[in-house]
Amino acid sequence: MITSAGKSGAFPDRAVFGFDVNASATYLAVSLHGGTAMTQRTILIYPDRRLRTKAREVAEIGNATRGLADDMLETMYAAPGIGLAGPQIGVMRRILVMDCSGKEEEPAPRVLINPELVWQSETTDKREEGCLSMPNQFADVVRPDSVRVGFVNLEGVAEEETFNGIWARCVQHEIDHLDGRLFIDRISLVKRQLLRRRLAKEQRVGRD
Repeated sequence: MITSAGKSGAFPDRAVFGFDVNASATYLAVSLHGGTAMTQRTILIYPDRRLRTKAREVAEIGNATRGLADDMLETMYAAPGIGLAGPQIGVMRRILVMDCSGKEEEPAPRVLINPELVWQSETTDKREEGCLSMPNQFADVVRPDSVRVGFVNLEGVAEEETFNGIWARCVQHEIDHLDGRLFIDRISLVKRQLLRRRLAKEQRVGRD
């Protein structure tokens, strides 16, 4: 997940990679594939060890996978966020969902199965990121501003697609989750320790 606007105004509204996706209530009420109602899943919170586990490939794409994708999208929108990876809800499979559409745009939900980066630009961009699995923690992260990703869609068809801007940042963030990495792994040790302490303090306060 990532944060949206907060500082530069380049993203939708501040939230997380999760960003605030300005989700459509109509979308939330209807399955992506016309099936039954979707279910919100519980999002794992750092330092849950499962967030550090590398996800396995999805071997078969059937109704169970499509239902999972629907649940992930509903969970992402409700959080609210702009991206969510399988391990964040305890599903150790290589599947991610995202929707980086802006406030004035129609929802554009995407589902990528077994995604892999096949190319990244030499030019980079530094933007603030956050994560649904690390609530209220944010830091600037440098990433390539364009990437090409190979993946399988929900019909079982292999595709490649180039993502730019916030879409590129989001898909990289979510692929990191599939590899057991978090955005804090891409910042300095000092900043990483600071965010960890802040989150631990908030969690202690929340339990009191």
